[in-house]
Amino acid sequence: MASAARGSYAPTVDAVDAVDAVALLEVAEDAGARARRQEAAAFREVEARYPQVREALDRQLEAGQPAAGFRLASALVPFWISTARIDDGDAWFDRALGTTSGVDAGRARALYDHGYLVFWAGRYDVSQARFTEAMAAAEALGDGSLQGLVLAGSARVALSTDVAEAVRLLRQALVVTEDLDDGDPGRSSSLHVLGVALQMSGDLEGAREVMSARLATGRASGDPSIVWVESANLSMVERRLGHLERAEELSRLALQVVAVRGDEMPVAWVVNGLAAATAASGRTERAATLLGFAAAMLERAGGAWPPDEREQHEETLAGVRAVLHPDVLDAALARGAGLSAEDGVAYALHG
Repeated sequence: MASAARGSYAPTVDAVDAVDAVALLEVAEDAGARARRQEAAAFREVEARYPQVREALDRQLEAGQPAAGFRLASALVPFWISTARIDDGDAWFDRALGTTSGVDAGRARALYDHGYLVFWAGRYDVSQARFTEAMAAAEALGDGSLQGLVLAGSARVALSTDVAEAVRLLRQALVVTEDLDDGDPGRSSSLHVLGVALQMSGDLEGAREVMSARLATGRASGDPSIVWVESANLSMVERRLGHLERAEELSRLALQVVAVRGDEMPVAWVVNGLAAATAASGRTERAATLLGFAAAMLERAGGAWPPDEREQHEETLAGVRAVLHPDVLDAALARGAGLSAEDGVAYALHG
């Protein structure tokens, strides 16, 4: 991803009026849709207007209009993740949710979005606390789609410690969302995380079935986000099944899609999978270089490995460490870490 300015923000612009606030919301929502389509520079306008966006968030809260602020903040979650600004979003959600109460749709969704945002930074305690609050609100509202999202979120957290519990939560989510279309966000997220959970549980054929079905859906609907995510996840399954050429093919397909935008966090995940397939095929020094690149990309993105990727990363690193001389391993890891985003992607795709 294009590197973005980081750090705290102090409001310096004039208050944003209601008309401008609506316009900024439209910009943020449009950017999120463009990012899902994997368009290059999807967040360019949000980046250019970020001081105004932050001012709008703060002013809406100060003016006693949290609903408008929650909607804008929810629209900004993909931007905050993609530009290493998770801390910005975390701070705003924490302040806003701490000064409001009650059960309404906007606040319920904000509780979920806050939990989802900080999950990617590895803040699982905060994440689960927000998911617990969001679930109570979603049940009170009778919002099945949001319940599905929250259960999938809780399952993501559970994957770190209790895979069986994660599978149980996801089965529950599919029951809650059974009357919804597979394209509904809550049901779609539940199916996606179920594939991951089944893979981690050792049910490789079950995982393959779920991921393959979602990959076919993504291709049929022309949704590149589903295509790259499920290609990357299916690569992990195919590798574990011993289908190494297929695993590498899927990882490269996923990388070709995410490289268009260049977001550091998803690039790191995909290269992590490619490194695992490369190591399994015996090219350990190259795999170590890919691991170094992936870890450096994730660190620059301000993220933490999600449970399945962490497991894969640690397994691959242990495998190459058992084969390579320590000096060779260290040199390969350092070489990968020193690659620019562009050079690292080119190395992964064409080496």
